[in-house]
Amino acid sequence: MPRKSTVKPVPAGMHTVTPSMTIAGCVKAIDFYTRALGAEELDRHMAPDGKTVWHAALKIGDSVLFMNDEMEAMTGPAPGPGRPSPARLWLYVPDCDAAFRRAVDAGAKVKMPLEDMFWGDRCGVVTDPFGYDWTIASRVQDLTREEMQRAGEEFAKKMAAPK
Repeated sequence: MPRKSTVKPVPAGMHTVTPSMTIAGCVKAIDFYTRALGAEELDRHMAPDGKTVWHAALKIGDSVLFMNDEMEAMTGPAPGPGRPSPARLWLYVPDCDAAFRRAVDAGAKVKMPLEDMFWGDRCGVVTDPFGYDWTIASRVQDLTREEMQRAGEEFAKKMAAPK
């Protein structure tokens, strides 16, 4: 008869889904995310070569983000020139204007300026130096589904209008 385990299947402080990023230059990325996004480094395991990050964990707000250096046999290539990341990370913060400015000041490039959006968020998109896009957002208005639908239709008309 199998023994009953007392180990929790989801570790303390973790959520069910945790993003894991492969990065060329993970040590530099850890420094960047600490400066640009206020990340707290929770853990770092280095390969025997002392240069390759096998695994790192950062906490941003109430979420944990895993990352590692690219290791061809295990992870495949990291995003880079001509290889954009197919994933975008969405970061909710109390003050998206300040967080956006902090990320840009730390070296992120503006992909989409901050704007109030039809679903009630104010958000903008930056690309970090490692090829990942971050949508930095704050909820600024709670809308009903109907209000969101109407605002979305107006937004679509505005986007379709000739410039």
